[in-house]
Amino acid sequence: MAAAPQTPPIKSARPQITADLMARTGLDDAILVRLVHGFYDKVRADPLLGPIFAARITDWGPHLDKLVDFWSSVALMTGRYHGAPMPKHLPLPVEQAHFDRWLALFRQTATEVCPPEGAAWVIERAERIAASIHMNIQVARRRSLET
Repeated sequence: MAAAPQTPPIKSARPQITADLMARTGLDDAILVRLVHGFYDKVRADPLLGPIFAARITDWGPHLDKLVDFWSSVALMTGRYHGAPMPKHLPLPVEQAHFDRWLALFRQTATEVCPPEGAAWVIERAERIAASIHMNIQVARRRSLET
């Protein structure tokens, strides 16, 4: 009787990718915590964005923890975030002005908190994320009008 084939050990490249990104951008967990917390402090105080968030988020502690995990996954490829953010954003009453303000506050906070390479890195990702969410919201709205 033949022995069952053994599964070869699989080594993840993720730790090395994360280490390389940290070295290249100067970002780390502490900076991402400051970025997320500082950014959402600004968002919550903003007259345009604050009411949208206040109407939906009552317990900010767990939400900020989730957002730190999200940005850790986006910026450093850590794989810490497991979720689907798009469905949460689709019903929001937001227009281009909201995205513009969100990005302006994000750029400001990233520039204040991150090293220059890290700020550029997360700002580029934020711009892509905002464009994707905005496009998906527009598509969802068009589809709802068609039905």
